[in-house]
Amino acid sequence: MNRIVPLILAVALFMEQMDSTVISTALPAIAADLGVGPITLKLALTAYMVALAIFIPISGWMADRFGAKRVFRLAIIVFMVGSVLCAISSSLVGFVLARFLQGMGGAMMTPVGRLVLLRTTKRSELVNAMALLTIPALVGPLAGPPLGGFITTFFTWHWIFLINIPVGVAGLWLTGVYLPEVPATSPPPLDIGGLILTALAAAGIVFGLSVISLPALPPAVGIVSTLTGFGCAIAYVLHWKRHPAAIVDLGLFRNATFRVATLGGSIFRISIGAIPFLMPLMLQLGFGLNPFESGTITFAGAIGAITTKFIAPRVFARLGFRTTLLSAAGITCLATAANGFFTPQTPHLVIIVFLLVAGFTRSFFFTGVNALSYADIPDDKASQATSLGSVLQQISLALGVAFAALVLDAATVFNGTTLQLADFHIAFWVIAIMALLGAVPFITMDRQAGAAVSGHRRAAAEPEKVVAE
Repeated sequence: MNRIVPLILAVALFMEQMDSTVISTALPAIAADLGVGPITLKLALTAYMVALAIFIPISGWMADRFGAKRVFRLAIIVFMVGSVLCAISSSLVGFVLARFLQGMGGAMMTPVGRLVLLRTTKRSELVNAMALLTIPALVGPLAGPPLGGFITTFFTWHWIFLINIPVGVAGLWLTGVYLPEVPATSPPPLDIGGLILTALAAAGIVFGLSVISLPALPPAVGIVSTLTGFGCAIAYVLHWKRHPAAIVDLGLFRNATFRVATLGGSIFRISIGAIPFLMPLMLQLGFGLNPFESGTITFAGAIGAITTKFIAPRVFARLGFRTTLLSAAGITCLATAANGFFTPQTPHLVIIVFLLVAGFTRSFFFTGVNALSYADIPDDKASQATSLGSVLQQISLALGVAFAALVLDAATVFNGTTLQLADFHIAFWVIAIMALLGAVPFITMDRQAGAAVSGHRRAAAEPEKVVAE
């Protein structure tokens, strides 16, 4: 396998994934400089997520129309421009708009990066490639808080965005030299009506859930926005049934492996999306650690995720998708539930060990789900599949944060007190169950599903040869 292609894509995606969480630690410092409250500045986080939700659906059409490599490089440039504007912003409005521009670039990077990988990688090598590409999605959110805390503490918050420039320049050069050309095709005319409905649906749901869980605006705004988003989603389903070339092809769900992987992955991702929200809060509010200390501990999960890459292909070849995914979900459930027993007296080494295990098994699950999702997707449907998968990922991650916040709020109402450590314990137990539910769709899946990608059938027939490779 040509490893340089997924590595180049992974570096660009890491920049996008990390930046989406790195500013969380720096919010108080940025808010003080801009003269607003930290809660108000959370609108910048929401603006980024909304931009992702709006522009991801069109990314597949643009890649088909103008060429995936060209669009991917354009996305890096847009992201870099947004980063510079964030660094020089002097007002709340300017900062929020700059974050929105960053989100536009990020919206193109993730699905188009996957599309480039699908169209330049043999199906038999997809697990290995996805293992490399999955790392930034898992490491970024965990690396963001400690890196943000370090930069804010020892430099200024402006460097959080300026460090994207050399990374982006390197990405542009590497993609120009090493990334193969992915020819443009002749897609049908752009479905404007479908684009509007998908943008309103995704943005409404993501914005609404973000406002509910992080109430920078009255909760009623979030509820109305979420309901509007779901209403537009229903309207899009009706639109898709009538339109001959809808912008997002819901017919992809007729593909059994795509349907099962997308459903199971979305449920599992709701659980995982809650962890970067819950763990730093518990370590800071419940344990009394500062942001840098808590970020250093949670980074253990990123180390666990990285190690998966080295053994994932052999494990999937030996056990297949079904067995590996069920096992990974079960172990992740137990490791996540263990967080509900941690106290300030728990040795940090014990916490780190469980976070390592959880990061390791989560990475296995996402590597498998990402490869399985596209195992049976024909090339002419690849751009649609990557766009649809990316939209659902953003919605499920937003659901994860909202779900965790809802559990914490319900626990405090039930107890009649302010937020306590026990409330975090309950939240971790609930999301552990959610992680286990993500395995349910795979129970009835055929053991040989996706064998052309995992190599499982070959492994069963030639065990000694596979082990020796």
